[in-house]
Amino acid sequence: KFNTHSSFTITRRHFIMWTRSILLSLSSTMIFTKVTQAFMNPRLQLSAQFLALKAKGSVQVSDVLATPKWPEEWPFTAADLARQDESNDGYFYQEPRFCYHVDDRAVAALTDYYAAEFPKMCGADGEKPAVLDLCASHVSHFPKDVAEYTGKRVALGMNKKELEQNTQVDEFVVKDLNEDPTLPFPDNSFDVVTNAVSIDYLSKPLEICKEVARVLKPGGTAMFALSNRCFPTKAVGIWLKTNDLEHVFMVGGYFHYTGMFKPPTAVEVGPNPSWSGGQSQNIAYLSVVRATVDK
Repeated sequence: KFNTHSSFTITRRHFIMWTRSILLSLSSTMIFTKVTQAFMNPRLQLSAQFLALKAKGSVQVSDVLATPKWPEEWPFTAADLARQDESNDGYFYQEPRFCYHVDDRAVAALTDYYAAEFPKMCGADGEKPAVLDLCASHVSHFPKDVAEYTGKRVALGMNKKELEQNTQVDEFVVKDLNEDPTLPFPDNSFDVVTNAVSIDYLSKPLEICKEVARVLKPGGTAMFALSNRCFPTKAVGIWLKTNDLEHVFMVGGYFHYTGMFKPPTAVEVGPNPSWSGGQSQNIAYLSVVRATVDK
């Protein structure tokens, strides 16, 4: 027996039970804390959203950003945005590629989308919209008559020889946005910023989307086109581990976490949609995630 005061005596058995109860209580508290912290982890919250998308069998591209549940903080880790090939991108893009990187029908669908949307971006004074095409090449997939309803058109890309052949723009800039995500333009320079099937190659998407917001004029819109094709060694890691619907959620998140855009939306523009488990089965799959700057 353990004696504390003459009026209070406990047995060894009671002492052991009492000690165990305290330890169990502490363990339960610690476990609860760990579990709570885990559920509050932005990356795990993002994974939960991805699982929820996979569990829904009939989700359309337009549904993904209709009522999104964003983690409170930026959820993408350095590992998510790392690539298999982290060598200087200048080496990879050193030789020009005068070809389309997606199906011809996907290209046609994107061109039709631009033809319908660009004229809507005219300013209140009727001024034709200025357009910036990011990650551009020898073609920006703009309509042939784009000059009739747009103003200044600028392409920014990696290969000078490709950009010199781009007749759909008035001027171009050669720049590696993974090396420096700063856009070399003044604030409020453009009404539209496009990116055709290249957002998956950008390892600093948050910084770039903040720059997009900066160079957009009030009421301006970013339009990012997504496909189901890529150069896998240059795409960010999380892109290769997720499906087409999750890609829409990710790019919508890039806009959301800048805090500089109105809620993003998405639409599938490619012909003959066909889906299985969140992955498009259409060789000509193409979606556009867009957001209007909030300023």
